[in-house]
Amino acid sequence: MSNPPELSRLMYVEDEPDIRVVANIALTQVAGFSVEISPNGTEALKVITSFMPQLILLDVMMPGMDGPQLLKKVRELPEFIETPIVFITAKAQIEEIQKLKSMGAAAVITKPFNPMTLGEEIRTIWRNYYESKR
Repeated sequence: MSNPPELSRLMYVEDEPDIRVVANIALTQVAGFSVEISPNGTEALKVITSFMPQLILLDVMMPGMDGPQLLKKVRELPEFIETPIVFITAKAQIEEIQKLKSMGAAAVITKPFNPMTLGEEIRTIWRNYYESKR
């Protein structure tokens, strides 16, 4: 049984500027990831194939293209059919989480997230995702 590859490249799509700033610090400076942060789904789709993230974080509620719509678009790209996608949302009721997972999300992280533990939470999701694929 092999360990999952090391997670180093993340994409985070988030429309709130304050959350983007906090997430960028949490993911780059605290957790040590290389991160591409996009303000919306359209921008994310423009850079996703050049950045090639190993894991994608999506805000659920965004103007224009929401997280679930973006998940569908990402899944249409052959390079990202198996890429774990994690939703980050303030709507953390059990029904909502189950609905997001049924769409193909690897996990759901609730807002507000803890910037000091966000990276470790994502690494745990990464490991669990690979173990579930065995």
